[in-house]
Amino acid sequence: MSRPETTSPTMDYLAACHDLLHVIADQEQEIQRAAGWFADSIRRDRLVHVFGSGHSRIMVEEMWPRYGSFPGWHPIVELSLTFHNAVVGANGQRQAMFLENVSGLAARILRNFPIRKGDVALVISSSGCNRVPIEMAEGFRKRGCKVVAIVSLAHSRASKSADKRGKKLQDFADLTLDTGAPVGDAMVRVPGLREPVAPGSTIGGVLLVNTIKAEVAARLAAAGRPPKVLTAAAVAGPDRATALFESAYDEHARLLAKLYSGVGKNE
Repeated sequence: MSRPETTSPTMDYLAACHDLLHVIADQEQEIQRAAGWFADSIRRDRLVHVFGSGHSRIMVEEMWPRYGSFPGWHPIVELSLTFHNAVVGANGQRQAMFLENVSGLAARILRNFPIRKGDVALVISSSGCNRVPIEMAEGFRKRGCKVVAIVSLAHSRASKSADKRGKKLQDFADLTLDTGAPVGDAMVRVPGLREPVAPGSTIGGVLLVNTIKAEVAARLAAAGRPPKVLTAAAVAGPDRATALFESAYDEHARLLAKLYSGVGKNE
């Protein structure tokens, strides 16, 4: 497939997204490796922990729950770090951006969950430089988890970490996947405007989580454990779609109950 013509901001953005597709495709081996870890965990009836702060929350919600997804994922999303609608005033962005770099908050989040040795986690952060995602990955690793990180490597390498040790998310990852987004994230230059617009990390991140999701589904099906996929009535018919939703949510509840059953036992 040839690169789209760059004749307008629209085509410039689409051309940049076309390049992101190649970055993701070049990581197929790493995607397969991450999917293997996740599928093994789900086969053992363990949830895969998924965390993202800021706009990385989008990738957490893309993984589960939505059409084309299935139980096995444990979305960890803190509203104090991800609620963007108010912008200013109460619950505004200034507070969210401040909290994202408060050391110790990750430990309080993780205290809610009895993370076990052998679990796996996916932590997403475009820069890989904010304290909470860094300390979440570090906390997972200390508890014996394998950690997969999704970052924008070019942006992360050009950015200074808020961690006092200079550590970045990828320093606590067993495997790092790259969204392919450029330094600063925004991908389009507009005449008469100094700053670029239209970010790309979400596109790259969504491509990564959905390729992983598809690979995990293939592994579960091959192992005789086909997942309960949330499917539209237009595809499965209304009765089967409803049955899939109910059974998928029930399975998620049972997996959560199993997760929470060990809370506080190691304190």
